[in-house]
Amino acid sequence: MVVTVVLLGACKKDKVPTNYDQDLTEVLQAASPSGSKTSYVMPESNDYANLPNQDATNPITAAKVELGRMLFFETGLGLNPKYGVSKQTYSCSSCHVPSMSFTAGRFQGIADGGVGFGDHGEARVKNNQYGGSEVDAQGARPLPTINLTYVTNALWAGSFGSFGANIGTESVWNQDSLVSINNKGLQGLEANNHRALIVHRQVINKDVTDSLGYTPMFDAAFSDIPENERYSLQTGANAIAAYFRTILTNRAPFQRWLKGDNSAMTDQQKRGAILFFDKAGCKNCHNSPSLNAMRFEAVGVNNLYQSAYDVFATNVNDKRNFGRGGFTQRDEDMYKYKVPQLYNLKHVGFYFHGASKTSLREVVEYFNAGVPENPDVPASQISNKFKPLGLTPAEVDDLTEFLTNGLYDADITRYAPTSVMSGNCFPNNDPQSRRDMGCE
Repeated sequence: MVVTVVLLGACKKDKVPTNYDQDLTEVLQAASPSGSKTSYVMPESNDYANLPNQDATNPITAAKVELGRMLFFETGLGLNPKYGVSKQTYSCSSCHVPSMSFTAGRFQGIADGGVGFGDHGEARVKNNQYGGSEVDAQGARPLPTINLTYVTNALWAGSFGSFGANIGTESVWNQDSLVSINNKGLQGLEANNHRALIVHRQVINKDVTDSLGYTPMFDAAFSDIPENERYSLQTGANAIAAYFRTILTNRAPFQRWLKGDNSAMTDQQKRGAILFFDKAGCKNCHNSPSLNAMRFEAVGVNNLYQSAYDVFATNVNDKRNFGRGGFTQRDEDMYKYKVPQLYNLKHVGFYFHGASKTSLREVVEYFNAGVPENPDVPASQISNKFKPLGLTPAEVDDLTEFLTNGLYDADITRYAPTSVMSGNCFPNNDPQSRRDMGCE
């Protein structure tokens, strides 16, 4: 009897607790291209030498970053609107709101032709003077302008940039005057920002920089550029590109954990991270420091025009509905979209290029089910990585928590200025926005 009691007591030893830190380290080492979890660590934003994918013609300097930071929010550049009522009322940031992690506060951003702001851009609506095809609105959900130092080719289709994924696509670079910017031999951010300033009806020249007070900042940032070329859309684009490369979510809990703070993430977030890099297979596409990839995959989601939203400037004929194929004109690229970064998606509210999901849990459930929702996307184009994941409800909870809070840098507004040189309200400067934001 004594022996039995002793044996029973031995069977009741406390279970050794799971070491999530060790488990996560091991799956990261297996997933990492370098074999070390440190390959997922982002540099400090002012560590310019270690920001990757810089344009050889546009090395990052503090002067460029500061100029780009101001220009990105400067409503005074909005000098070429469709109608005069919108002059100097919009900026790049009209569709990339800092408090919304630098994306639009609604399903579709509106720059020229929009009025109002609300709290985070969610209340912006079309100006009644504009027709729906006249507003400056995107035909796809705007990507956040964060962690862009890990992007070589800009936009969902990767259409801009002379290098990276676009090597070998030179035959389509003259399909229109905007894509032809690729012939300038620029990295994706420099090329796309030039395009964006044109498309978003903004003006930069010496008269504008003089009138708004930016000429000394251009002189400091581009002293190596001849004066007759220094005050232009391209130098403005280069400054904004330098600024973009510094907007990093390097204070998110996962980043802090990677740097040695085991208390930065909760156990649930660690379990979610383990799923991300192991069973769920998310790392098969999302496997860089920003958890993006310069590759294009079709997962069969709906386009923006197919939504129940009242959308503008897009329809069934929009070439953006074809993703990468709309740019390359190759059959094998049709319906494929760039693999986006995954940080700071907590509050953005609309997901995928067509804004077809409104919560991160819906996104996880979509991938877990592995069933395409868009009947227009041929099964032959769907990624072979898009298949049921077999996650339990508890695992869906854990993965969603990692994506929602483990990857959330709560202080992202630190990258926004407190004022711009014009003195205008920003990111919008129309009367309703000024009232909404307390500018008057």
